[in-house]
Amino acid sequence: MTLKSKDLLGLKDLTEEEIEYILRTAKTMKLILESKNKKTPHLQGKSVITLFYENSTRTRLSFELAAKYMSASAANISVAASSVAKGETLIDTGKTIDMMGADVIVIRHSMAGAPHLLARNVKASVINAGDGMNEHPTQALLDMFTVVEKKGTLKGLKVAIIGDIYHSRVVRSNIWGMTKLGAEVCVAGPSTLIPRELDKVGVKVFNTVQEALIDADVVMGLRIQKERQKKGLFPSLREYYRFFGLDDKRLKLAKEDALVLHPGPVNRGVELSSAVIDGDKSLINEQVTNGVAVRMALLYLLTRRDSVEGIN
Repeated sequence: MTLKSKDLLGLKDLTEEEIEYILRTAKTMKLILESKNKKTPHLQGKSVITLFYENSTRTRLSFELAAKYMSASAANISVAASSVAKGETLIDTGKTIDMMGADVIVIRHSMAGAPHLLARNVKASVINAGDGMNEHPTQALLDMFTVVEKKGTLKGLKVAIIGDIYHSRVVRSNIWGMTKLGAEVCVAGPSTLIPRELDKVGVKVFNTVQEALIDADVVMGLRIQKERQKKGLFPSLREYYRFFGLDDKRLKLAKEDALVLHPGPVNRGVELSSAVIDGDKSLINEQVTNGVAVRMALLYLLTRRDSVEGIN
């Protein structure tokens, strides 16, 4: 099996089979990560460029490490110090990178659709590392991988996502991906941060955190994205935590073996209490490791599309 597209732009257009294929490959890659020798020849002779128009620590570093662990040449373009600062367009930047022989371009951009525009204008494979408020497919894939690794499947699980739903590209990718794999996704947060008509894509919307958490198998907190908010959509961070923050008391409404996730970075005492972040249900640190494994899988699969069969 191979991925149908040369690019990974979002989970909305991936099939259930493609998502499962990526997760199976990530399982193999995690074995490499956990070994003493993390250097493999999977991407020898390939080049990976990270092009980030927005700040990032986890995503950018995990892509760069994923490339280097598999022997690819990896380079990062600092937009502030590049020709972009001189007025160069995204398409021209992409074509320049393309002509230098790049095999994969990983892009994060503040504008929704920017990775799609780039993908149409370059021969290299393009991976969306987050575009505006649209999607963040690799984060959702690592979230799903984390759940499947612990639960064996997503089918039939109740996933409660709490927080700033409106501004979250992570939520959008998780909705597309998790529902395709059979999970029941429900959300809760301030009414000003809940998009309209979520029910039309198979999501249950609850008015309170308590309702959403009842019998949840997976609980995901989301960062309050103050940088994307044009106006105050809730009174204060203290008020937010009072009504929507996840603490031990509220977490008891979920199933006893519920998993706690967060895409990071976490605002302690705002979205989650320190007790929850550092508790035995929390997989936040493991998500970081799984992010490298998933990105290793994607880099491998996208650069091996011409092969008859990938690793399983």
